Amino acid sequence: MNTFTSRYIDKKSYLSRYSHERMVKLREARGEPVHEFGTEEAWEQSLREVLPKFIPFLRRKCGLDFQGRILEIGAGGGWLSAELSKLAKVVEIITTDFSTKLLQEQAPRVFKLLNAQGAKITRIPGDFHKLDFPDGHFDFVVSSAVLQHATNMIQVLREAKRVLKPGGRFVAIREPVWPLMKLKSRSKKPAATGPGGLELHHYSLSQYREFFKQADLPLEVKRVSLARGFRYYFGQMVNGLTHARYAFIGTKRTRRQTRLPWENRRR
Repeated sequence: MNTFTSRYIDKKSYLSRYSHERMVKLREARGEPVHEFGTEEAWEQSLREVLPKFIPFLRRKCGLDFQGRILEIGAGGGWLSAELSKLAKVVEIITTDFSTKLLQEQAPRVFKLLNAQGAKITRIPGDFHKLDFPDGHFDFVVSSAVLQHATNMIQVLREAKRVLKPGGRFVAIREPVWPLMKLKSRSKKPAATGPGGLELHHYSLSQYREFFKQADLPLEVKRVSLARGFRYYFGQMVNGLTHARYAFIGTKRTRRQTRLPWENRRR
């Protein structure tokens, strides 16, 4: 099996009570990943030049040692799965999304473009509100620009926690967060609409913290800057004020843990 080949497993019934056939059909009809970036050229440029920077950043700046079995929820074209597949310690990736069209047509293109180790990847239609996997099955659950689409975010977080092994981690990136300087004016705006006609939900950092708390998934928040040198440090300084880019990292407690190290530091 060459590096571009990944397996696809079809499912006829996978939606939860939080999802609707209409939403899925909209995404099937208009779910091309180019919509997120405006044009196909911009999308491919981002795939080559911007998005691949996230994994090195998460490993170097956030201390994440991706390994073992990984689940990606809301994967779309699967660029995050593609990048993770290249890591030597990662042995298997399950790539899920509402849209069978994206998984069947777009993901293979993305895998080829990014030179993914496709033999590690299995694509399966799935609903992140109701994950069809056993308890304690994955070392990591990951997502990119996904939580904003959730009908019930706490349910999504609880499902991620359920399928994680004790000590396993849920990593969410590229979620829209209101910056402090514009929070009041923006909070009055109606929910935005994203690719495929899906409603996008924008939350403050404190709201994200509360969601993770209610899901009993202890949260670390890391500022994200993909720049280098002075631009990196300047971006870190103003992140959360004029703009807000974070990585959300939730860790499932082991049986012996009542608190995690960063929870003690915040007391």
